[in-house]
Amino acid sequence: MLQSPGENTAVTCPICRSGAISAHFEIGTLAMRLTRLELYERVCGAPLSKLAPEFGLSGTALAAICRQHQIPYPGSGYWTRKSLGLTAELPVLPERSDDPIEITASVPKPRQKNTTEDSKEGKTKAATKPRRLERHPLLYGVEEHMRKTRVAQTGEFLRPYKRILPDLISSEDALPLALSTANDLYLALNKQGYRVHIAPSDDGNRRIRVQEQEVERKDRKYGRYHSGSIWGPDRPTIFYIDTVPIGLALTEMTERVTMRYLNGDYHREDSKLVRSMKPWQLTNSWTTEQDMPSGRFRIIAYSPKNGVDWSVSWQDTEQESLVSIIPKIVETLRASKDKLQRLMTAEDEAEAKRKKERQEEWERYERREDARKVAQALTDSRQQLAETIEKWGKAMTVERFFADAEDRLGGVDDDRRQRLTERLARARAMMGSVDPLDFIENWQAPDERYRSKYE
Repeated sequence: MLQSPGENTAVTCPICRSGAISAHFEIGTLAMRLTRLELYERVCGAPLSKLAPEFGLSGTALAAICRQHQIPYPGSGYWTRKSLGLTAELPVLPERSDDPIEITASVPKPRQKNTTEDSKEGKTKAATKPRRLERHPLLYGVEEHMRKTRVAQTGEFLRPYKRILPDLISSEDALPLALSTANDLYLALNKQGYRVHIAPSDDGNRRIRVQEQEVERKDRKYGRYHSGSIWGPDRPTIFYIDTVPIGLALTEMTERVTMRYLNGDYHREDSKLVRSMKPWQLTNSWTTEQDMPSGRFRIIAYSPKNGVDWSVSWQDTEQESLVSIIPKIVETLRASKDKLQRLMTAEDEAEAKRKKERQEEWERYERREDARKVAQALTDSRQQLAETIEKWGKAMTVERFFADAEDRLGGVDDDRRQRLTERLARARAMMGSVDPLDFIENWQAPDERYRSKYE
């Protein structure tokens, strides 16, 4: 570290590493002079964050000096590779005049003590300064991802490419309001000690289907040609009250509006464009109904546990907005804990009962299959034995044929006997064995085919 010249302490020069004050330092000041090559060698020998304190500077200030004089320095990747024992290349120092570079250490200014009046004035100013708007950690960067969307027609919700996002469904125009409402809700829950987060992939929680219609109808006419699909995240957004999970979804609602086909596109019947048209200009146009984003929102809280059918929702109305009733929403969710716990316990008991019934049914099936296989093995064994006996009977007929032929060989001349003997041998070899023991050896008994698991 640099020291004041008035102190009776030896100063180590960061260039030549000697114990005396070097000529590199300018006597009477907190400055030093280095050539470009000397500074280049220093920054290539150690990271800026470790080297800068030797010059009485911060790493940022030393980096600015290097850029000013076109002195390259290794980045963090170089030092990482070097620490791992990997090869790393140093940047090349470009040619330039090697004039001395003066580096002046940063001297912190002494803090002035505020008087009592100044302190009071400062406190008053701090009190009147507007509080910085808080943002929930789950919403950082969400707006950017929401706007990276697949092509959405006019009057459709955003369909972002990223699927691991908070459960927000919104059109492009209403996205700022959606993020603001979600932020207020998440922060209100966070203040009560409930951490809102995206559920892990392996915790068994699932997202329910969110109803987007402001007024529930029997039919659905969302999207072009009424076949549009609404984006949804892959994982639910949840928080826990003790051990009870609660899912959260925020959706912009749709309203049924009349659309007019005009100039190759659909426009709202109450839009300025359609209202400005003359009657004769609407001669070749027609109207249809479509569900369009309304700019109003609904909050849905539900149980993400399979088998637990519980949900509650709140939505914007003419009398009150969602933001104004968030404290009421949080209190309602807190009060729902005991009911949800009972429903979850009942579902666990019902699932255990269903599991037991499935196991019993499977065991009955296994026993039926076992009995069927035992019976089938007996049938197959009997059939094989019958076929074996039948084959042996045919083989004995063949054997009698060969025996009679051999007996007749004694009455023929020698030349013919030799020729026929050879042909009989070839014929017998072709027919195979006629030994009954060979036949019975290839037969399989019932228990060799299948042995019952329950006997």
